[in-house]
Amino acid sequence: MSKEEFRIINIISNYDLESKNTTELLIKKLENKGFIVSDKFNENAELNICIGGDGAFLRAVHKHSFTPIPFVGINTGHLGFFQEILPENIDIFIEKYINNDYIVEKIFLVQANIYTKNRQLQLYGVNEIVVKGIKSKVVHLEIFVDGNHLENFCGDGMIISTPVGSTAYNFSSGGSIIYPSLNTLQMTPLSPISSKAYRSLPNSAIIPGDLKITIKPEYRYENSILIIVDGVEHKYDNITKIDFTIPDRTISRLNFDKDMYWNNLKSKFL
Repeated sequence: MSKEEFRIINIISNYDLESKNTTELLIKKLENKGFIVSDKFNENAELNICIGGDGAFLRAVHKHSFTPIPFVGINTGHLGFFQEILPENIDIFIEKYINNDYIVEKIFLVQANIYTKNRQLQLYGVNEIVVKGIKSKVVHLEIFVDGNHLENFCGDGMIISTPVGSTAYNFSSGGSIIYPSLNTLQMTPLSPISSKAYRSLPNSAIIPGDLKITIKPEYRYENSILIIVDGVEHKYDNITKIDFTIPDRTISRLNFDKDMYWNNLKSKFL
């Protein structure tokens, strides 16, 4: 049978009791409506349903390599900014999905091209990519925007966040909230130090999405740099520079309520 004769759905769940119970209930309800729930990740699925908190959503996106299959989240965690559906609203969600009563949102990512003395690597983040010192050391970084030298930074590090990530680590560090559809990156300093030797911006800066942000560690600190992508640490030796851009690659998320962003913002942060 062809793909068009099936309506396959992937369920990606946390392992805690509430997530397991929600998964079992969701499978029964979807199968009663004629959907096929794959027992493992299926590239021919039409939808990924992620059950858990925001961490589960981010892990699912990274684990499945930023798949083009759209995501939707059922929140059994704490904050649930990505996970917009509550377990008690599963029936409403299924009916809206069947009736195509939703919009598909594109989520911009942040890409880091990491250059070392002998290779180049690429990392992608949904929320943010952070440059910090290992073992909580102070880092000294040269910051460039579109090839223009901006500052010699001294402090705990620098967050480069996406619009959807603006309400995550960035926001808790004093950064601004940016509406998800805006094509921008945000640089937010972590505990910046200003002295005669180093002049660091005290607040975040919003950078247009078509400009490149470059961070160069001072030579003696090139092996003391830690790169954190959506909460996961990466360590590379002999980093010479890191370029940050918005890639063409995106992920998709279903939105069942046009006011959900503002309702989320108010209920979870105010």
